[in-house]
Amino acid sequence: MSSNQYIQSLELTNFTVLPNDTFEFSENLNVIVAENGCGKTHLLKILYSLLEVTSNTKNRLLKTELQKSFADKLLNVFRPDSLGRLSKRLQGRGRTEIVLKLQNGTTHSSLNFSSNSSSQVNVQSIGLKENEYTPTPIFLPSRELITLCPWFTSLYQNQSIPFEETWFDTCMQLNHPLAKGPRETKIRELLEPIENAMGGKVSEEQGRFYLSLTNTGGKIEAPLVAEGLRKFVMIARLIATGALLDKGYLFWDEPEANLNPKLIKVAARIIWSLSQQGIQVFIATHSLFLLRELELLKLENNTDLPVRFFSLIASDDGTKVEQGNSINDLNTLILLDENIMQADRYLNI
Repeated sequence: MSSNQYIQSLELTNFTVLPNDTFEFSENLNVIVAENGCGKTHLLKILYSLLEVTSNTKNRLLKTELQKSFADKLLNVFRPDSLGRLSKRLQGRGRTEIVLKLQNGTTHSSLNFSSNSSSQVNVQSIGLKENEYTPTPIFLPSRELITLCPWFTSLYQNQSIPFEETWFDTCMQLNHPLAKGPRETKIRELLEPIENAMGGKVSEEQGRFYLSLTNTGGKIEAPLVAEGLRKFVMIARLIATGALLDKGYLFWDEPEANLNPKLIKVAARIIWSLSQQGIQVFIATHSLFLLRELELLKLENNTDLPVRFFSLIASDDGTKVEQGNSINDLNTLILLDENIMQADRYLNI
């Protein structure tokens, strides 16, 4: 991915519970921690939504045409009753403003909408040229989707069902054919630690996914694989298709969900490896264990690979954000505070 396509910053005004602030991102790895209800998933989704629209070659990158595309994507990803429900809840009418900038300072998109808008977005500017599509972003929710693939995409396309569109988008990516050619060497290199953790390789037959076991030669249907391991099946498949290889964006919500500490270490190494391959990675987590693993990987590799940490904090004045290049730059880490308090309670018994 060319350097000018990395996300440099996101400026938000009156968007859901997120703070009115500018988020400054690393071109490699970005880690977001927060209490429940502070908007960490909303942050992943707004970034994903904007990038997905400008990666879709069915959309012409013109202001007049993107107004509907951005509005539709926000409605389908966040699923509010109306677009204005994404505005911060204030007395009277308010206006939400969103500005996404790429690494060279180019404005990817600048848009706004009012709190009483039903489905209209005003696009103020688009910094992309007419055929300058961004790489395809990948969104991984906190639950696995690999078992939904055989039936979900056709159902979503043909029926009105109350599922967010990130699920559909990701299932479509999982259904892509395997990549071939010069990229296969890099794919095998990235897949090896994941396949070792799963104990097998991912295979697909007539739209259904299986884990082909290394030790016995047998195969297990994806629904029979442990739920935590199904996340690795998803990642392995997306690497094998080339969707997560050497360009693009990964948004992963709660990678640690349904994983034991041993597998969280594997997830941390996957995240770290992808962030070094030209993929800009964003994760939202509640796990102190995962946070420490990522910090350890940075120290063990003695690398200058830029990592950004964000802490979203609930306050009487709404959500606040702290951000920095190290965990130590954050003054408030609820997950660390609670961990320390639990240890104190245990020692005092």
